[in-house]
Amino acid sequence: MVQPLILQYYQLLPEHRHEDEPSDWSRQYRKTLLKYKRAVEARYLESTLERLLSAEDAEVRQASILALGLTGTMKVNPSLAKCLRDDDPVARQLAAEALWSLWQRSDTPENNHELQRLAQLVVAEANAEEIFAGFDALIRKAPRFAEAYNQRAIFYYHRGEYARAVADCEKALRLNPCHFGAASGMGQCFMKQKKLRAALRVYRRANRINPNLETVREAIQSLERMLGEEGKR
Repeated sequence: MVQPLILQYYQLLPEHRHEDEPSDWSRQYRKTLLKYKRAVEARYLESTLERLLSAEDAEVRQASILALGLTGTMKVNPSLAKCLRDDDPVARQLAAEALWSLWQRSDTPENNHELQRLAQLVVAEANAEEIFAGFDALIRKAPRFAEAYNQRAIFYYHRGEYARAVADCEKALRLNPCHFGAASGMGQCFMKQKKLRAALRVYRRANRINPNLETVREAIQSLERMLGEEGKR
């Protein structure tokens, strides 16, 4: 039986061996991944890749998930989210990574670049006023960019402004109901506010979207014991 072309491309990606230097392997992988992306774009429509998410062969599903994470649009967001429940653990992990990639480049190239810049400023703990102004300007320009709200929520969380972070997580989830990161983040905010039942509710929502988040499962179990809700959903 002839292998699908996408599987042939996928199998050319290098495996990480223990003897490889991390920097060398990472450089080689990025280079090969770019070739994979270009090969997929030249041969496959998004709709075809989306259909291959249901292939019987787990490797074909993996290849298609990876491809959509590199090239897909928000049209495939719900289909990729379903892959978080795939029978294959590699497919599930690739689906989570693909969704994050998709969300971060779901607006115009200019707005995507600005979001990346602001996220880097948050990590670097740069000037707060600059970050505030940058997010406000970006969200005014792109009010339906769900990831912009999620990243601003992360900024608010690190500043201890939990109510503002919750509001932004809610906006992100309204725009993108598949956003398990925003749901999980909201749970963390509610925990900081000692709103345990609210935290349990949104952690359960995050778990329904993505049942592979170990920290979320542990938080649910802990909260259920504390609130006497073990076995309830």
